[in-house]
Amino acid sequence: MSGAVEARLTELGLTLPAVVPPLAAYQPAVISGAYVFTAGQLPMVDGKLPVTGKVGAEVTAEEAKELAAVCALNALAAVKSVVGDLDRVARVVKVVGFVASAADFTGQPGVLNGASELLGEVFGEKGVHARSAVGVAVLPLDAPVEVELQVELTPAE
Repeated sequence: MSGAVEARLTELGLTLPAVVPPLAAYQPAVISGAYVFTAGQLPMVDGKLPVTGKVGAEVTAEEAKELAAVCALNALAAVKSVVGDLDRVARVVKVVGFVASAADFTGQPGVLNGASELLGEVFGEKGVHARSAVGVAVLPLDAPVEVELQVELTPAE
């Protein structure tokens, strides 16, 4: 099933990917009440990371910003996997992003703008959210960035 949100993704030249399979003992997304919580999503493309390493060292901030958008797209795929239709998203509530950072890198908010801007382009006002951008020493598989979402759903019909 697809609707207005997926049509908007198409207009933006984006394709909703298949859900990235879990790397350990967790689910890609779960519903609790009126909310969907996603697991942290890596910037996997066709089952692999296009780039690895620390932002501010092996990975530029601009590359990482693009990867954060990929993470957000993967998170939307995880949301769809449990709700069936992204048009049920009433709003994006919270984005949490982790940036594997070189010791002197302080541009985590700019990196996470990749995810935030994508969500704004896709959902408009419903994509405006609270956010945390956290620098960390290392992420799974040496990924440069990881993003998780919390979205509120409209009531099921």
